[in-house]
Amino acid sequence: MSATAIPPRPTEPQSRVLRAAFRAFAAIEKVGNKLPNPFWLFWILAGVVAVLSAVLAAVGVSAVHPGTDETIKVENLLSRDGITMAVEGAVENFAAFPPLATILTVMFGIAVAEKSGLFSALLRRMVARVPGRYLTFVLSMTAMVSHVAGDAAYVTLIPLGALVFRAAGRSPVLGCIVAYVSISAGYDASPSLTTTDVLLSGISTAAAHTIDADYVVTPVANYFFGLASSVFVALVITLVVDKVLARRTDLEPDEPVAALNADEREAIEVTGQQRRALRVTGLVALGFVAFLVVAMIPSSSPLRGEHGGIVDSSLIGGMALVLGLFFAVLGTVYGRMTGTFSASRDILAAMADGTRSMAPILVLFFAISQFLAYFKWTNIGDILAVKGAETLRDLDMSGWTVLVGVAVLITFMNLVITSGSALWALAAPVLVPMLMLVGIEPETTQAVYRVADSVTNCVTPMSPYFVMALGFIQQHKKSAGIGTLASFTIPIAAVVWVVWVAFFVAWYLLGIPFGVS
Repeated sequence: MSATAIPPRPTEPQSRVLRAAFRAFAAIEKVGNKLPNPFWLFWILAGVVAVLSAVLAAVGVSAVHPGTDETIKVENLLSRDGITMAVEGAVENFAAFPPLATILTVMFGIAVAEKSGLFSALLRRMVARVPGRYLTFVLSMTAMVSHVAGDAAYVTLIPLGALVFRAAGRSPVLGCIVAYVSISAGYDASPSLTTTDVLLSGISTAAAHTIDADYVVTPVANYFFGLASSVFVALVITLVVDKVLARRTDLEPDEPVAALNADEREAIEVTGQQRRALRVTGLVALGFVAFLVVAMIPSSSPLRGEHGGIVDSSLIGGMALVLGLFFAVLGTVYGRMTGTFSASRDILAAMADGTRSMAPILVLFFAISQFLAYFKWTNIGDILAVKGAETLRDLDMSGWTVLVGVAVLITFMNLVITSGSALWALAAPVLVPMLMLVGIEPETTQAVYRVADSVTNCVTPMSPYFVMALGFIQQHKKSAGIGTLASFTIPIAAVVWVVWVAFFVAWYLLGIPFGVS
């Protein structure tokens, strides 16, 4: 009876800093694993809000709104009025949840583009036949583009990164790491609008209504900053990887890097038919954008807002529909040309599949929408915002120092709560109105949140994609473990956090608009 071969155990890192980091991550993982699913977490928090509201209402906690001089009192959620609101308003709370309809509208279009094979072909086209010295940057930048595909980017790009690095004679392990870190650490940096823009802007708008009922955070409120950040973060990752990590001696896979076989090369290459389809789809995309630009030129255009405005135009307000239609058109064109879609029913099937993939998010949205409705009704968030703003004014802190403090807070929270929408739904009702009261716009608060929410994605063991990336790496290096992956991702994440936050502060201090608001 032969003994089963056991992969060698990963060696303990030499660096004290890394050993301490691994111990911290192990503790985070242990604590995080004890937390309930976010769906149940928000119901638990709703219960906490109910009890807290009863206590605070009994002791008469209140605050004076600085804008209206109105006294805000805590309302008891466990009172007759509170229970009536919770029961009778449940359906309305869910239906009125800002991101619900908008995210579904965008997903219809994105599902068509994804099912047509457009995203996969575009990503492969971007990294195929890239000169070796530009490979790391191009792969990282491709990951920034892939954010439009959502979580599907991890499944597509990580193994593709390994293949293109092998094709260039470099370590496939490093290719996996570059793709994974670029997708996760730069998740909220993208040269194109994504579902995240729509999702976060809806939550931010709802939070801003605490102070200003007419305030709207548009899906393009952070577009300028996101576009610049995608290039900036890709450059930072490239420098760290090529100048430091590529020199490590433990990058070699179990077998020497060999030339790709026919099947592997086919997985990278784009066929002639796909190239032609991509060219035509690109022209259609340019035509779509050009049509919108031309349609917006006349001051009397129906796409413009009142008095010919652009910011308050129907185009900006209906950005969810525009994005959904954009991706649906591109996916349809590409699918028809490549044969992925042979009939109109295939397009409808793609939309239905996209809706099914949204089911877990919709379930989570129900819990979040009820929690936010309870939190708003009790006025606890309003009072926290007013008291917090008064404290910040008393401390006489500069705007940028407050924002850096927010970045630190969100960074640590993200190590445990890895869902970006769930974390923002938890933080926005307090942070957005509180910072509005000290003169910081919601768009700015949302932008710094996106920086902090992104970077630690690649190091937290609570992320399911951390384990997925490790699985892809182990296909090339069986001895790799959590410590192996973390020893690469921690240095990159640390550098990206410091540099990206500094980039944000510089952007803020220079007064550059974060987007169209």
